[in-house]
Amino acid sequence: MVYKNSRLDSTRAQSSQPNQEQEYQKMVNKLKPNPPYLRNALAAFSVGGFICALAQASINLFLQLGLTTHDAGTATVVLMILMGALLTGLGIYDDLGKFAGAGSIIPITGFANVIVASALEWKREGYIFGVAAKMFTIAGPVLVYGIITSALIAIIILFWG
Repeated sequence: MVYKNSRLDSTRAQSSQPNQEQEYQKMVNKLKPNPPYLRNALAAFSVGGFICALAQASINLFLQLGLTTHDAGTATVVLMILMGALLTGLGIYDDLGKFAGAGSIIPITGFANVIVASALEWKREGYIFGVAAKMFTIAGPVLVYGIITSALIAIIILFWG
């Protein structure tokens, strides 16, 4: 007899549980603040645009200094990676990323940030088993899939181009 009552109570508790979960979810959605989409988009656009404008200005400077277009592009890529790594090491790029979101991640400076941040995080483990082994933890899959995709595109263009 006791077993039937406890089973009945268990069934009632299970049937009312989804209702309680739905009410709780409604309350959470009502109290949850809406993200500032417009501010986030403007911040990403302005910071990403500034980084790209800085890269274009450096290309123009290198061209005026007499470099070829190819060499100016190479020098600019190196400069932007160096800038991203330096700002990450100084702790500035993380603040920029919090403010700008994807606007600071998309340019090549964001890639440098990922590499250096991973290396700094594992520095305490030593230079061989920490920095060198863990540096590409986050960026490694990006490199692998980027290389595979570019190779597939090259093969497609070679045969069906």
